[in-house]
Amino acid sequence: MIASLLNLIIKRYKKRSFAALESNRLMNIQYTIEKQVKLAVKELYHKDLPAVEFQPTRKDFEGDITVVVFPMLRVVKGNPVEIGTKIGAYLEDNIAEIEKFNVVKGFLNLVLSDQFYLSFFNAIKNIELFGYETPNSKDAVMVEYSSPNTNKPLHLGHIRNNLLGYSVAEILKAAGHKVYKTQIINDRGIHICKSMLAWQRFGDGETPQSSGLKGDHLVGKYYVAFDKEYKKQVAQLIEAGKAQELAEKEAPILLDAQSMLRQWEAGEKEVVALWKKMNDWVYAGFEETYKNLGVDFDTLYYESNTYLLGRDVVKEGLEKGVFFKKEDGSVWIDLTDEGLDEKIVLRSDGTAVYMTQDIGTAIQRVTDHPDINGMVYTVGNEQDYHFKVLFLILKKLGYSWAAKLYHLSYGMVDLPSGKMKSREGTVVDADDLIANMAQTAEEISEELGKLDGYSEEEKKELYRIIGLGALKYFILKVDPKKRILFNPEESVDFQGNTGPFIQYTYARIQSILRKATGFLKQDQAIANTALHEKEKELIKIVQLYPETVQIAAENYSPALIANYTYELVKEFNSFYQQVSILGEDDENIKMFRVQLAAKVGEIIKSSLRLLGIEAPERM
Repeated sequence: MIASLLNLIIKRYKKRSFAALESNRLMNIQYTIEKQVKLAVKELYHKDLPAVEFQPTRKDFEGDITVVVFPMLRVVKGNPVEIGTKIGAYLEDNIAEIEKFNVVKGFLNLVLSDQFYLSFFNAIKNIELFGYETPNSKDAVMVEYSSPNTNKPLHLGHIRNNLLGYSVAEILKAAGHKVYKTQIINDRGIHICKSMLAWQRFGDGETPQSSGLKGDHLVGKYYVAFDKEYKKQVAQLIEAGKAQELAEKEAPILLDAQSMLRQWEAGEKEVVALWKKMNDWVYAGFEETYKNLGVDFDTLYYESNTYLLGRDVVKEGLEKGVFFKKEDGSVWIDLTDEGLDEKIVLRSDGTAVYMTQDIGTAIQRVTDHPDINGMVYTVGNEQDYHFKVLFLILKKLGYSWAAKLYHLSYGMVDLPSGKMKSREGTVVDADDLIANMAQTAEEISEELGKLDGYSEEEKKELYRIIGLGALKYFILKVDPKKRILFNPEESVDFQGNTGPFIQYTYARIQSILRKATGFLKQDQAIANTALHEKEKELIKIVQLYPETVQIAAENYSPALIANYTYELVKEFNSFYQQVSILGEDDENIKMFRVQLAAKVGEIIKSSLRLLGIEAPERM
């Protein structure tokens, strides 16, 4: 993973200005090496080398960064080993940070000095938000996630959605962007009326208070009740001789729900009052789930307010020739030249489709927040085509910010069969899953006997932190586009690429620091110390953190942060096992190792924060 990350950093380096490189020592040394390689070729061979190719040094070779000699043969004729040797000697003489070099075939492997790494560490050890850019120094971005329907509770799919959207928002903020977190709540439509009608028919005045159910679960109960009654009526109609297709359209309870929707759209007082009451129950339930999951929002949009947006924009686009009208009066856009198809944006009766609403909502968001210069839509991959069309339409309408729209597409999350089925029997309920994760953390912790000496209250809080950390990390470490098979027991393992393993390492570091406060407080710079191999390897990974944050932001990828953190934790544990920290006799070395452990702990906590995961001080 580290090698692939280094390759991404090397590619990113080529796009950056020298001014940007000055703030990053890893990138700056690469710039210096490139400059000196070109000078070496000019001086030794009297040729101008247009570019220098870098790659991470292979594990089986000694070195920290490798210059690839083979591409130079287009300019400099000769044996690649001899060319590499001459350039290596030139670099060793002209760059103080290069301690030695070796050439393997056409690869010039450069070894950076211990002082280079110590200088870097001394520069960053007291930077609290190491890796984070200046807040609001980059374009403002709106990140949309969650966006549930108000006819049922949040489920497992919403959990992946929320975790991805929240984490991407936090990563973008760390990368310097101003971020608005938002959701559009789907609070209108036939599905809402189904729950309302069923509650009227079967609810007998039941409320969250009288039932003891969260409001979203109560409303979801009546959505299921509607479906049961609907299927019963369809079966009765079919038995009476109706064709199935007609029976499904003419079931009395469905016709009544459709009538209720028309009443809502007409503003009928009693229907609107019931709609508001039941939606308020759901909002209270959602808020509790969001709090338990650890996500939040800056702004909220409601479909009941946005479903009429976009129609005026379509009419303007029709006048400009962006859209065209068919004989029946419906309005379309032709995207066949872009490899797509024709897409309807207004029905023949002038009513909007979802695409129309999304066009209008995007424009409304920029109107509400004029500093927005990009949006991220966290929506499942079944909507890939919809967002391709939406983004193209907004570009054709001439909105400059449309070039910076991104669909954070993700795959489904599956569970082993039979595990944690919701009370509705069809989906995995978010609240049940969150509670189950804490219970799983409790069972595994009790088996391992890790929490001796904790009070019951402390244990309960730690089970919550470990369980949520396990859930979040397991989901976020995977590329969003991939489908996930989520196994709760596997996710709470205290070994391997899991949240609890990372949390446990952080707690171990805090234990070390509690015993070494005197050494931690010393600000004395470490110099002229020969680094242990494990110290050097740990600093190398620490050095990658700022670029990892930037690359994760550019790729909208929490997985890059998660897997970087795992590599850092693995390297720290290797360091911990092979060198003595508090038992070291040399006071200077002990101070350095304590400070190094402290910085690693800060980065672990910082990176977990970007994933929405808490870092416990004790475990």
